[in-house]
Amino acid sequence: MEIRDYNGGGQWTRDAIIERYQRYCRDLGVREPAELQPREHTERDNKWVYPVMDEIIPLIDRGDAAAVALGVELVEEDQLMPFGRTLKANTARALRRANLTPEQLERLRRRIVGLLITGAIRREFRQYARLLRHIGIGDWWPEIERRVDRSNPYVMRYLAYLR
Repeated sequence: MEIRDYNGGGQWTRDAIIERYQRYCRDLGVREPAELQPREHTERDNKWVYPVMDEIIPLIDRGDAAAVALGVELVEEDQLMPFGRTLKANTARALRRANLTPEQLERLRRRIVGLLITGAIRREFRQYARLLRHIGIGDWWPEIERRVDRSNPYVMRYLAYLR
């Protein structure tokens, strides 16, 4: 049987995500941790295993602190992964509705502002910009004004949006 596992590599494998989620549940005192299981589909001699992060995103919406911690990590991640654009955009959308700690807010600001400054405007950046606008830019405006690439029309579009 051929197995097509669409989970990422390294720290974004199915097992690594589940292990970190369980650790965060213990550390953050999540009373009822979810039983994470990626969606699977089998047809003839093929089996598809979809990203377990698809199961994390609804948990963010329900206020699961461990899922929120994983969501922040995903937004900070540069590694390419299957369905990465969609997962990152959906995670950013869910984080707009989450209760974030001051540390998480600052981590998200640092990451999104860093992408804006470097001009790394990927497809998921639209949701990142909406998240940044929702949580506020904080003390990052002087850094943005000083370092942003004003010749990049995509950067300038999001800069105008954030003002």
